[in-house]
Amino acid sequence: MTTLYAMPSTAAMAPHILLREIGAPFDLVLLDRDKAEHKRADYLALNPHGRVPTLVDGDLVLYEAAAICLHLADAHPEARLAPAVGTPERAAFYKWLVYLTNSVQADMLLYFYPERYVEGADAQAAFKRVAEARLNDQFDGLDRALGGREWMLDGGYSAVDPYLFMLCRWTRFMRRPARSLPNLGPYLARVLERPAVKAAFAAEGLAAPYV
Repeated sequence: MTTLYAMPSTAAMAPHILLREIGAPFDLVLLDRDKAEHKRADYLALNPHGRVPTLVDGDLVLYEAAAICLHLADAHPEARLAPAVGTPERAAFYKWLVYLTNSVQADMLLYFYPERYVEGADAQAAFKRVAEARLNDQFDGLDRALGGREWMLDGGYSAVDPYLFMLCRWTRFMRRPARSLPNLGPYLARVLERPAVKAAFAAEGLAAPYV
């Protein structure tokens, strides 16, 4: 049996959606942040960093959301969530997934947790403004990339799409949320209509606004 350890609306969302897209049976274990369940000894034995998500797939224990997404796409080729290895389409798949996790998601952490990087309220506010400006530039680029496309890759819906959707969701309370951009707005509405996304939101107990 496959088990995904998660918290609602965290980096576990993209793997959670992918598991529902695949349709294979899995257990979802929602950890309680307020009870620090992600710091319990039994969980740290799986993920010594004490973060989510963690995937247990048979004997395999895997963490880092992008790595889990890659594994799920490769382990379930019948779901067609990634292009064939060695193709130009696969290279584009790598490009976008790595960009999302290494650039956009990294700057999200700067925006949401400035206290981890600088001291003092004024310095943290300035730090957050810089991170927000960087994110605005990144989402502008993603919006341009979506021009004339239904999904991020030419070949159709892939593991890149729930990952982008997840990051866009995190902007929903920012001054310029991703949904306000001309291509990302309709794109997010399309993702929201997918049954797997609706099921993941229901399982995580999430309420509007969704993005």
